[in-house]
Amino acid sequence: MDGHSIGEVWDRVLGTQPDPPTWIALGAAAVALLVVLPHPVWRLSRNVVTIAHEGGHGLVALLTGRRLSGIRLHSDTSGLTVSSGRPTGPGMILTAAAGYTAPSLLGLGGAALLAAGHITALLWISIALLAAMLIMIRNAFGLLSVVVTGAAFFLISWYGGSELQAAFAYLGVWFLLLGGVRPVAELQRKRRHGGARDSDADQLARLTGIGALVWVTVFLLVAIVSLLLGASWLLTPVPPFE
Repeated sequence: MDGHSIGEVWDRVLGTQPDPPTWIALGAAAVALLVVLPHPVWRLSRNVVTIAHEGGHGLVALLTGRRLSGIRLHSDTSGLTVSSGRPTGPGMILTAAAGYTAPSLLGLGGAALLAAGHITALLWISIALLAAMLIMIRNAFGLLSVVVTGAAFFLISWYGGSELQAAFAYLGVWFLLLGGVRPVAELQRKRRHGGARDSDADQLARLTGIGALVWVTVFLLVAIVSLLLGASWLLTPVPPFE
């Protein structure tokens, strides 16, 4: 690749792209619902939510000064992020709270980028985040999951036409916004039946003295508000901060 083509790619990443046709945003929302709602499909697609969940734990651990030891992603869609540092305090609390909120907040950030016309930037930011996460993965299934997801983003961003890129970007953001709600409901259902007693919500309850149900409610509120606000930006493509 010569310097001129590198410059063109860089200009495209930093620049804006035209708003796609409305049918792309609506179609992506419909497909995302079909990926999130039916249980057989969700069993596979939930792996992407797990990547965002564990990535949220890892990113906040680093931002709060904790030492990130590694991330594992499992074929049953569970995951584990190991960090070291003070076992209590704000850093640990924020790290524990980041998992269930990460998919929705990432989706909200993606919706803001799309509303502002930064389709290519969203794709390349996603690639960069996945590449950074790959360094910390410590098991084979996790490596495969992140590599396949990152490869999909790269191939679409590099070889796809403008409409395909837009459709893929909108699908990814809708999926995070919608997919951020279901795991919270699943968590509470497990807790109601006596399971998941070492969940993020229960860890937060032990760290803060605030009941686990309150934390589940916080997770749900973040997911719902992100979904409603993100949907308004995606369906009305006006830069949300103007």
